[in-house]
Amino acid sequence: MTTALITHADCLHHVTPEGHPEQVARLEHILHALEPLDLKRVPAPMAAEDDVLRIHPVDHLRTLRSAHPSEGYTQVDGDTFMSPGTLDAAFRGAGAAVRAVDMVLGGQAQNAFAAIRPPGHHAETETAMGFCFFGNAALAAKHALDHHGLKRVAVVDFDVHHGNGTQDLLWDEPRALFISSQQMPLWPGSGRPDEDGAHGQIVNMPLPPESGGTEMRAAYEGQAFPRLRAFKPELIIISAGFDAHRDDPLASLNWSTEDFAWLTAELCVLAEELCQGRIVSTLEGGYDLKALAQATRAHVKELIKAATR
Repeated sequence: MTTALITHADCLHHVTPEGHPEQVARLEHILHALEPLDLKRVPAPMAAEDDVLRIHPVDHLRTLRSAHPSEGYTQVDGDTFMSPGTLDAAFRGAGAAVRAVDMVLGGQAQNAFAAIRPPGHHAETETAMGFCFFGNAALAAKHALDHHGLKRVAVVDFDVHHGNGTQDLLWDEPRALFISSQQMPLWPGSGRPDEDGAHGQIVNMPLPPESGGTEMRAAYEGQAFPRLRAFKPELIIISAGFDAHRDDPLASLNWSTEDFAWLTAELCVLAEELCQGRIVSTLEGGYDLKALAQATRAHVKELIKAATR
């Protein structure tokens, strides 16, 4: 089997103001780092409106369309901007998540990585925020459940910022286990352990500032992996943010590139044990360009290893 890389040039046309950390260069550096790897390269389709409406109400789409500029920028919250290419990029990101699920569940790839921007895990049901417009990981989960008929899907989010949007979108969904590790305290301020979902299916693992791989590994081995085994998902979705890296400018965790490789490898082992190795990963944060490229490459190399075992 193979690993699919799903991306599209439209994701480079979401432009942010000069100096903004969620910049075009993020995806450029990632794609350059992944270029030598043996991947099944697939263009991301535009998500159908019905796909997006699986998780967001029609008013959310209307709000974004009304705010979408024909030139320049529109600021939709304190740090989230739209440019003329933003909506196409966001629909490609959502479409990449859907396509990744279709390929993995359809047997066209063992696992898949969606190299997309803007990211998605901060987009709440009716609110674009934190650089995010559509909840790509939550959409992947709902597509797998509702369209493909899976009974249980797990989402694992290792971005340094809490996936408040994914939590909001899956809060009432008993078929989805959401596990998130995040620095605390840190924006957006959510992600306490007592935020455990309407059905006890949300697991938040706050990590203290300046902690590193040792603390991360203990949290995943002690909490996340046992919950995954107990839940027995039929698909694992990863919100792959790389801003817990020690070099990232927006946070203060001290993970190394090797820590991201270890965590990916362990999730691949669990996927082999629980769900025939089926993993869909979608890009979230990471804002030091060199660290982002290195950690993403390490993540994808582990997916490739798992796919070719």
